[in-house]
Amino acid sequence: MSPSGAVGEQTFLDLNIGYETVIPATLTRTDTPTGKPPVPKLKSLLETGTIVLDSDTQLTGIPRAAWDYRLGNRSAIDWVLDQHKEKKINDPTVARLFDTYRFADHKERVIDLLARVVTVSVATVAITQAMAKEPRG
Repeated sequence: MSPSGAVGEQTFLDLNIGYETVIPATLTRTDTPTGKPPVPKLKSLLETGTIVLDSDTQLTGIPRAAWDYRLGNRSAIDWVLDQHKEKKINDPTVARLFDTYRFADHKERVIDLLARVVTVSVATVAITQAMAKEPRG
């Protein structure tokens, strides 16, 4: 590894700034339609390497290292999931005018984003671990 934090052709900076262009991780998507509109869940299960998107869809095959890349006090995966949750607006006027976000409208984009975040997370953890082994000086 070079001092710039390069692994292969990707550097730490390339991965994190260009996250939208990295090759998405290969995740297993399981859809089990219930016949009803899916209820958003948006939670990650580190123990099983699973992301539950809604009552119909989950992603599996997520490496443990993907949860090791932290943004503050949570993993990048959990940060993405939190940003896409439907939030209840208490003020009825504001809710009527501005509460138009529905996870179902963005589900495919979120799945693609999560696959790319997994790629970035695993690679970033590898880079930072390799950098930690480099002599200081």
